[in-house]
Amino acid sequence: MSEYAKWYHPYHINEQYSERVAYFSMEFGIHQALKTYSGGLGYLAGSHMRSAYELRQNLIGVGILWKFGYYDQVRNDDQTMRVQFQKKFYTFLEDTGIKVQVTIHGNQVWVKALVLKPETFGTVPMYFLTTDIPENDYLSRTITHRLYDSELPTRIAQSIVLGIGGVKVVEALGGAAIYHLNEAHALPLAFHLYDRYREIPEVKKRLVFTTHTPEKAGNEEHGVDLLEKMSFFGSLSTDDARRITGTDGPILNYTLAALRLAKIANGVSQLHGEVSRDMWNGFEGICKIKAITNAQNITYWQNPYLKKALDNNDDHLLLQLKEEMKRPLFEVVADQTGKLFRTDVLTIVWARRFAGYKRADLLLHDLHRFFDLINQKDFPVQVIWAGKPYPQDQYAVDIFNKLVRLSYQKDNFAVLTGYELELSAKLKQGSDVWLNTPRRPREASGTSGMTAALNGSINFTVQDGWIPEFGRHGENSFLFPIVDTTLPDYVQDEVDYSNMMEILEQEIIPMYYQDKRKWVQIMKQSMHDVAAYFGAERMADEYYKLLYK
Repeated sequence: MSEYAKWYHPYHINEQYSERVAYFSMEFGIHQALKTYSGGLGYLAGSHMRSAYELRQNLIGVGILWKFGYYDQVRNDDQTMRVQFQKKFYTFLEDTGIKVQVTIHGNQVWVKALVLKPETFGTVPMYFLTTDIPENDYLSRTITHRLYDSELPTRIAQSIVLGIGGVKVVEALGGAAIYHLNEAHALPLAFHLYDRYREIPEVKKRLVFTTHTPEKAGNEEHGVDLLEKMSFFGSLSTDDARRITGTDGPILNYTLAALRLAKIANGVSQLHGEVSRDMWNGFEGICKIKAITNAQNITYWQNPYLKKALDNNDDHLLLQLKEEMKRPLFEVVADQTGKLFRTDVLTIVWARRFAGYKRADLLLHDLHRFFDLINQKDFPVQVIWAGKPYPQDQYAVDIFNKLVRLSYQKDNFAVLTGYELELSAKLKQGSDVWLNTPRRPREASGTSGMTAALNGSINFTVQDGWIPEFGRHGENSFLFPIVDTTLPDYVQDEVDYSNMMEILEQEIIPMYYQDKRKWVQIMKQSMHDVAAYFGAERMADEYYKLLYK
């Protein structure tokens, strides 16, 4: 049996962070080789685990080992997007010897825990759960196959595995003082705690909750009858589950239930904290919602040579390095699309999860104007898109494919597949401008802009998520003017598009080519400002001080 079959850290715990905390997340973006994430939620959780390790915190991570990952984004014969599910194998995960049972749809299912040791990738100990073991029947084995499975009963089963299976694994390790739900996917954990202590205050004492999205799709809710059939409430009766979550009607909202059973919760930026408080205002019995702004691990994300040039205030070297850092990205562009991008050309990147509210195609709102922009000879522009739509989100997949088809026509316009940690790093290091176009205020945080800024890519963005705490137009970023969010969506899109193009044409492009001194000033200020507050060590510290204690 592994030494990691008990609560164990390979370092002397920093006494500021001595509370035993188990952090539950459906996805973790730890390393390119470990496919247990889909996007920003996973990147954020991965950075948290790295910074908790660097701070020597008494924290562990609990997630699921997805046999097929999220999905592999590959191409059809015509270059449009194809979804591939490929089995994953990991020799660096170790069997802890811990196996627990959970009830799913009235049947007993075994859950095995494997450990990712801290020295492997520089994280706190992390426990990944799988049902894909010989002790289970075929259907039970498939529960942990695909992250965010499209089949609703499987999704519900995944929550039971993470919540109840996860808490039982933590108990086998010796238990935790605090259970932290990163999103409400692991909500069944709360029912297990209530079954154990039979007092709501005892559950609240141990449970904290982070909500990540003002999007309806991100606040899962399902019929109570279906949840009861799936054994979502563990050993609790449905009446008890209704009572402690304040659920009167036919639907249980995961986020609302978590807000009623946690001692404290947080949004993931100051603006998102306000949005969340407004969103849940008027619902009885919810806990206080604070704001702890998301952050990213600087050690993992920032190019060390770029940091050294910044520390030495070497403008010439900074610009030289930015040009050199484009080469690995442009090799990917050439490999995937057959196009040779130039390192001396302003390169704009839009890269993140493809979702409707993020408006991946806003830059193409007026196609003639877009093509005029990228056809300029005096001030050339290169544009790259990348990102993974949810496979069943046909609207988002259609936008991705529309971009691919349009990109055939131009040698300075590329759409890349395979947006995972490695490509994400190349895009952030190789871009000059990081374009972010969500409809305000629907982006909870948007941490990709932080890691772009760490690598000298200047944010050009809607003032949403973390940006109001960071952005100063023309000083460390370029900002869209705030649009009246009571206007219809199509009007907001028109106004944002008009403002975006004006700033691009009148400020960004001329500055890049005609005032390199000003450009590098903004780049440096951006790098300084993002490292000063948006490193995940600050976030991991705040979680202990504001949520756990």
